[in-house]
Amino acid sequence: MSRIAKEPVQLPKGVEFRQAGNVVTMKGGKGELSLELNSEVELSQDDGMLKLAPRSGSRFAAAITGTMRSILANMAEGVSAGFERKLELVGVGYRAQAQGKKLNLQLGFSHPVVYVAPEGISLETPSQTEIIIKGADKQQIGQVAAEIRRFRPPEPYKGKGVRYADERVVLKEAKKK
Repeated sequence: MSRIAKEPVQLPKGVEFRQAGNVVTMKGGKGELSLELNSEVELSQDDGMLKLAPRSGSRFAAAITGTMRSILANMAEGVSAGFERKLELVGVGYRAQAQGKKLNLQLGFSHPVVYVAPEGISLETPSQTEIIIKGADKQQIGQVAAEIRRFRPPEPYKGKGVRYADERVVLKEAKKK
């Protein structure tokens, strides 16, 4: 069995947990998330701890139990504390401006790029070259960050483009004569 699946999930204070059949719902200060458990996973709860176990001895059951445990742990952390991802814009004239649910990007094209954030995601721009994506769903935050980055990924010669704050772009050497 997966080693990560053996660890129980600790529910933080203020997180409500409900299970109806195979659907698990967690509600906290940052929002509400739900997940449909795989049929190979058995879930039990006792005094603020969630324990998962595979229903059969198959390899798939062991693997999916670890995956479900990780997703449940992320849900518990997301509805209580939330997640955030930071993007940086590198390049002359590259700017970002948040306007409610819309993000207005100037990325060197002849037109501005407007990105509308999905439900449950908030966008902030502390400066013109920084974007902070916040929300309760870790997977959704990563998806939004990847979609914004896809408008202008960092190019390998000057490093201009949209990059993650912790991303290191390896620059290529220019062509020699």
